[in-house]
Amino acid sequence: MKIVFLDASTVGEVPNLDSLKSLGDVTLYPVTKPAQTAGRISDADVVITNKVVLYREQMEDAPKLKLICVAATGMNNIDKDAAKELGIEVKNVAGYASQSVAQSTFAIILHLIHRIPEHDEYVKGGKYSRSDIFAKVDRNFHELSGMRFGIIGLGNIGSKVAEIAKAFGCEIVYYSTSGKNRDQPYKRVDVDELLKTSDIISIHAPLNANTENLLGYDQLKMMKPSAILVNTGRGGIVNEKDLACAIDDNLLAGAAIDVFEKEPISPDNPLLKVTNTEKLLLTPHITWSSVEARTALIEGVRNNIEEFLEQYQKRKDQV
Repeated sequence: MKIVFLDASTVGEVPNLDSLKSLGDVTLYPVTKPAQTAGRISDADVVITNKVVLYREQMEDAPKLKLICVAATGMNNIDKDAAKELGIEVKNVAGYASQSVAQSTFAIILHLIHRIPEHDEYVKGGKYSRSDIFAKVDRNFHELSGMRFGIIGLGNIGSKVAEIAKAFGCEIVYYSTSGKNRDQPYKRVDVDELLKTSDIISIHAPLNANTENLLGYDQLKMMKPSAILVNTGRGGIVNEKDLACAIDDNLLAGAAIDVFEKEPISPDNPLLKVTNTEKLLLTPHITWSSVEARTALIEGVRNNIEEFLEQYQKRKDQV
């Protein structure tokens, strides 16, 4: 079996990447540009991709292609209808990054609340040494204990975030974007109530017809001026132009975005042009990417390929 990983650099240096080589003739391309994709998969049996897009035309020109492994959970970079019609299996990896995203979510939340770099610079820059009161209390921060913590999308990741928030002493409420998630130990509310009453709002939902542009300017206006918003779910759930306006209109105390409508972020994205920059934290879609999560991701890809090869061999033996 010829196995091609089109963008291996997206998983970085992980200890088990070479384990894929025991499955067949493996080629690891650090990066694949769109014009290179067709040529690199033309004689492949298995293609692994994290971000590289695979279109119908490319699949049609790859007659040996039997399996596409997405080194991620989301599969929006694959023409799944075309793959199905062409008899190409598509497998993703789910659940590998839950702990990483949950931990990173709180790193972001605590950054917004505490603004640690500002205090670090206060000491390193010499201002603390010159202080008459030996303290810095001009930048308030509040305790998480007692805050209402609103979660949009209480799936695997959202549930882990809820556990951590509860340990901090927060009151947990959630909004089910599907309307089906009811059997939870937390209070379920509609999105308007969540926005109006939460001190922290954290998004952990998929992007679909129910969530696209879920939060626009009118919804952001419902938030408390003291509240913060964090999106480590999917770009497109929060309208980026409206969020930029809401930040500059001081409708909320802070926001952090790790996922964008277009990735990498466009240079003309309105979030890069806000005036109140101290209220906005932008990170390059990194919350999923702990070393442990990336290692688990490769293990998941390996398992998917092994499972497919076993089934493929069985089908061959039955012929």
